[in-house]
Amino acid sequence: MIPKCSWCGDSTLKGFKCKLCGEKTMAKKKNEEIVREPQHYSRWVIEPIEFIMRNKFEFWRGNIIKYVVRAGFKSYEGKDSTESEIIDLEKVIRYSEMRINHLKGKDKL
Repeated sequence: MIPKCSWCGDSTLKGFKCKLCGEKTMAKKKNEEIVREPQHYSRWVIEPIEFIMRNKFEFWRGNIIKYVVRAGFKSYEGKDSTESEIIDLEKVIRYSEMRINHLKGKDKL
């Protein structure tokens, strides 16, 4: 199947650009996929956002779920896979600490 420009319908694409209208259609599609179906979330049967929203979780609880689920699957720029996983797990710890502080009535979260 020959990819077509999503703007003008022409099939003469050159890399990420349409030869006819010049739109960066392939890059647009890639960016849209990153936003709508990021690999570090879409690998699961139920995406974390759907699970979180269906269960009406609080913000802190939803973020913990989000970071746990993507730990080891999301890469951060300039970080290797181990460093990236550690970052997400540290975020889990941070949100847990903020919740504990809130429960203890501490001003500083």
